Amino acid sequence: MPRVTPVIGVIGVVLFVVGSYNGLYVAPADRYMGDIQRIMYVHVPCAWTAMVCFTVSVIAGLGWVISLLRRRGVSEAASRPWVLDDWLESSIEVGVVFGALLIVQGMIWAKPTWGVYWTWDPRLTTVAVMELMFVAVLALRGFVEEPVRRATWSAVVTLIAYVNVPLVYFSVRWWSSLHQVQSTVEEVDKAIQTPLAINAFAVLFIGIGLMGVRAILARMTREALLVDAGGTQ
Repeated sequence: MPRVTPVIGVIGVVLFVVGSYNGLYVAPADRYMGDIQRIMYVHVPCAWTAMVCFTVSVIAGLGWVISLLRRRGVSEAASRPWVLDDWLESSIEVGVVFGALLIVQGMIWAKPTWGVYWTWDPRLTTVAVMELMFVAVLALRGFVEEPVRRATWSAVVTLIAYVNVPLVYFSVRWWSSLHQVQSTVEEVDKAIQTPLAINAFAVLFIGIGLMGVRAILARMTREALLVDAGGTQ
């Protein structure tokens, strides 16, 4: 899978060019928001892709925890499913990048629309907490040197951090929010659907490509450290 992901990423870049052109030059301006609405063609896909990345991380983390329970008493590093830890690290890093883009794009959109760059709206607050929680996972990985302990602690904290992801999605429905509720396909104009759909797949493919490349780098780094230490996995 990691070897295929760079190709998927390249396809995503091509689609992004096509989708962005359609969003900027073909699709009409929004009736109420005008041209500022066009940022949605990257803002919404970044939100979706960030959530996909964090979902990949929680699946990898859950897989690592299950492997520990099944292999209780087996301490050899070689017995560990390191590919899960590689994907946990890569997906969180890429998810944090898309989460940061999501926040910045939201602030750019909020200023002319709401009159402020930031307000402690339920949607914005839950997104900020989600971003900080996953940044904390990366910080934890930087402080813990022993590989098995680092992977285990990261997996557990990732499971906790992921609680914020559904909160982000449902926040506009559960609490009073300035942020608009998610639109259905029937509510979106056909001219807007096309570039949004293209960019949704484009950014997703770019995210998959980045995760795959980062997972490969994580594996190579781990193997290089083992060679330097005179061990094998």
